[in-house]
Amino acid sequence: MTGPATADLIARLADDPTASFALIARAGASGSVESVEVLTGPIQDVELLADIPLHGPDGSPREVLALVPYRQVRERGFEAHDDGAPLRCLIVDSRARVDLADAMAALPTEPVPLTDAGFDIPDDEYAEIVRRVITDEIGRGEGANFVIRRDYTAGVDADPRVAALTWFRALLQHERGAYWTFAIVTPGHVAVGASPEAHVTAHAGAPGEPSVVTMNPISGTFRHPAGGATADTLAEFLTDTKETEELFMVVDEELKMMSAVCSDGGRITGPHLKEMSRLTHTEYMLRGVSRLDPRDILRETMFAPTVTGSPMQNACAVIRRHELTPRGYYSGVAALFTPRADGGHDLDAPILIRTAYLVDGRLRVPAGATLVRHSNPDGEVSETHGKAAGVLGAIGAVPRDVPAPDPDQPTPVRRPLAEDPRIADLLASRNARLAPFWLEPQGAEPGPLSGRSALVVDAEDRFTTMLAHQLRHLGLDVRIAHWSDVTDAEVDAAELVVSGPGPGDPRDVASRRIARMRDLVQRRLDAGRPLLAVCLSHQILADRIGISLAPLASPHQGLQKTVDVFGEPASIGFYNTFTARVMPGVSKLTPSETRCGKVGVVEVSAEPATGDVYALRGRGFASVQGHLESILSRDGMRTLERLVLHALSL
Repeated sequence: MTGPATADLIARLADDPTASFALIARAGASGSVESVEVLTGPIQDVELLADIPLHGPDGSPREVLALVPYRQVRERGFEAHDDGAPLRCLIVDSRARVDLADAMAALPTEPVPLTDAGFDIPDDEYAEIVRRVITDEIGRGEGANFVIRRDYTAGVDADPRVAALTWFRALLQHERGAYWTFAIVTPGHVAVGASPEAHVTAHAGAPGEPSVVTMNPISGTFRHPAGGATADTLAEFLTDTKETEELFMVVDEELKMMSAVCSDGGRITGPHLKEMSRLTHTEYMLRGVSRLDPRDILRETMFAPTVTGSPMQNACAVIRRHELTPRGYYSGVAALFTPRADGGHDLDAPILIRTAYLVDGRLRVPAGATLVRHSNPDGEVSETHGKAAGVLGAIGAVPRDVPAPDPDQPTPVRRPLAEDPRIADLLASRNARLAPFWLEPQGAEPGPLSGRSALVVDAEDRFTTMLAHQLRHLGLDVRIAHWSDVTDAEVDAAELVVSGPGPGDPRDVASRRIARMRDLVQRRLDAGRPLLAVCLSHQILADRIGISLAPLASPHQGLQKTVDVFGEPASIGFYNTFTARVMPGVSKLTPSETRCGKVGVVEVSAEPATGDVYALRGRGFASVQGHLESILSRDGMRTLERLVLHALSL
């Protein structure tokens, strides 16, 4: 489309109060934006992801851009404040692609004045929320990390369509490194953003082959110092333990999702840097293949742990307890479904973060910080300022770090910091800590346990999907059942029961979930039937045997340790707040020392100095405190095979 035609199109979008539209600038293979896609069409609000109208009345495929609000997590049975934000679909009946330079020339530039601007939660109050989450949630075993947001708000006395077009241009000019830069204008609602993160994509593979699914976990936030980032300042960030573990935790959480939707479980590539105007993030790419409908892929991956937390179900409950207002579209996705030749649809769904919303004359820019056991409340306050500033600086709400480039001068060539040899080495060194199983191609040869089967009981931590994938890799035929659905008959009939991990206090008998997990562990022990218990279930098993339980002085959330597992050292990832504990030096319990004599002699692998129990095994059972399925478990597959073989008495 030529310059005059582009100007005419932009003018019509600004002047027509009835038109709904989206402007999308996506980075190409080179990482730069060269054009802007303009989508227009009618709006249809639907209730469920399955209702997204990917086909017309005649059955023909059509392109749809869906704004998916955070409240949609209720489809997965998770908690959320219900603010009524609609699952809004723009049914594309017209699309155009315009040159970036022509779009920039046609978009309005007059600043949009703001009034009564500031965060809805003051800094000191937000810092206190951070302290409560660390103490009351992470400290009580409710999860490894949680994202709690606050909103920058302001009054806007301007036409919302003009404001949207103006802010879109400003983000294109002043922000860099975004995955999508977009403006979406629908009745009564404007969303303009520069999202750094592709939550999930699904694109056609070879004819007849499954779709290639990717996820892009981004975590760890380096706020650029005055004058910009340098290799020296970035190197200090890359060696920070908190930032490194924060990224590993979200990769684990997204691999849970990948293992649920991809037949091959997903592989990791990276890490990489995501360099933006004010912030630099670290990221990995996850890839797998799936034959699921793209709407089902989207449902099973709602929503990114980088903007919610882990485990996901408990993260939603924590968000509901500690966030004062509903999220709207923050942490949801903008999902573009594009028809392809085979009759299916490709999916491209960035996370709705670094986004400004305009409703009823009020601007809202949500920003959240990822809270982990190492979090410093004041540091997390600064992180929300930094994340909001990318959008706010671009639209002129706060001062910009650097002036906009002069359009009449050549753009200087900037060398990405990731190309600095020291930075590249620091990034690459991170993978030395990770499990080869998730980094390398997984062979298709039959596993050593082919012909055997297992029932994995999900205790509300989808680490079970990764665990099930590893068990299948060993050759087992695996089925996952939720704790609330599995029957006693199924538990009794299973060849091997794998009692899974989950959040919470293993001593909390008032919890229906904990009580049920205690019951099924006891049921397998009483029957002398093969049982493998992991993390929470390991603690429950220890308690049933007669070993005491206690909270750790400092939670082990995302902690990697090398421990002795029955005479063999193993590097394992731990996500636990509670521990089973024996007297230091104890390596064996006789039947007279246990509550359950049927289990016979119980072997104990424990920390010599403290007695914290890492693994147990006895007649027909084995257990492990760590997560052998985690990317932090370099020796996870070897240890898992050893414990399963013991439980099956092979």
